[in-house]
Amino acid sequence: MGYLLCFLIFSSSVYSLISGTSQACSDAVTECGANALKLVITLGGGMAVWGGIVNLLNDSGLTEKLTYSLKILVSKIFNQLNKNGEALRAICLNLTANLFGLGNAATPLGIDAMRKIEKELGESETTPKSMTLFVVMNACSMQIIPTTVAAMRSAAGSASPMDILPCVLGVSAVSLAVAVTVAEVLEFGC
Repeated sequence: MGYLLCFLIFSSSVYSLISGTSQACSDAVTECGANALKLVITLGGGMAVWGGIVNLLNDSGLTEKLTYSLKILVSKIFNQLNKNGEALRAICLNLTANLFGLGNAATPLGIDAMRKIEKELGESETTPKSMTLFVVMNACSMQIIPTTVAAMRSAAGSASPMDILPCVLGVSAVSLAVAVTVAEVLEFGC
């Protein structure tokens, strides 16, 4: 990927010199660099705010209650796992982070959950159903609060960055339902 990016930058620079648009290319590089920095600061600020809110939710015990509520549903989906085991709890924590739109916080929780699933079920030559479903559910990323997308829309100048919320909820629910159904059907068919 690095070679491809270097090639694109080099060929663009050579083309701008040949075509006589080197000043426009230089201006674009400066403007895009400033826009990228603004986006990073906006995303960092948004993540800091939502990370703080999640810490408050953790301290108040609300995430534990949400995790417990999820545990009832998740234990039916991940029926291979122990209902009071560490793997199921780790899955619930990961899904809770995803629900709040904290993909960066959910990643280490997801890795931890996969390790705990493997530890609980043991190593095998095929991927256990629980791991497959967990990856599918993470790929669909059901979100109640799409923090990263809202921060990007805000950085782009949107007056109402959370206007997309109904669409995000609808698309996330449909994609999750389809993905879990397909995973179940393929598991059953094998």
